[in-house]
Parts: sequence; structure tokens; C-alpha cells
Amino acid sequence: MSQNMGERFATAMVKDTGIGISKVELSHIFERFYRVDQARSREQGGAGLGLAIGRWIAEAHGGMLSMESTPDKGSVCTVRLLVLPGSSDANELRQSDP
Repeated sequence: MSQNMGERFATAMVKDTGIGISKVELSHIFERFYRVDQARSREQGGAGLGLAIGRWIAEAHGGMLSMESTPDKGSVCTVRLLVLPGSSDANELRQSDP
């Protein structure tokens, strides 16, 4: 998690080095009930709602949720949330990091 002094947004990024997501699939991942791996059943995990709900929550709070991905290299998911004046500062954000 990071926030530079004077910025209005706090940013968190999650990066993996997995199989990645193709550009075609990437354009759909925020749609409700969409799953990249169509062969996966709900019993194996996932209903295709997590990213759609996450984006909705971020946008409802003045922020954004985005995903970048390269097949065979991995993905980066970024959430930016609006920081209200006086609600927090960069030091408090750093102290909350695990």
C-alpha cells in the first residue's frame, strides 16, 4: 500500500507470476459471472463475482480497480481509493502494512 504526501489516492497492488490472462479474456474479467477458465465448476471455486463486486465497491468510494496481465508472465491488480482530507496520512498507511 502506498500514498505519496499530497496525493488524493492510496494505491495497493497485487502482483503474481502465474499464467496471465489474454487480452480477449482481460476485457471481460469485470463482468458479473464471467470466469476465464470456463471448465472450472463452482464446486472448484469461484462464481465469477469477485472482481465485479470489487470494482463496484472501489468506484462507489471514488476509486478504481484495474488489472494488467501478460500471458505466461502474470498479472497485476491495482486498487486506488480516494483518501479523504484529514482521514489518514502516509505514515498511518505504512503502519497498517503487514
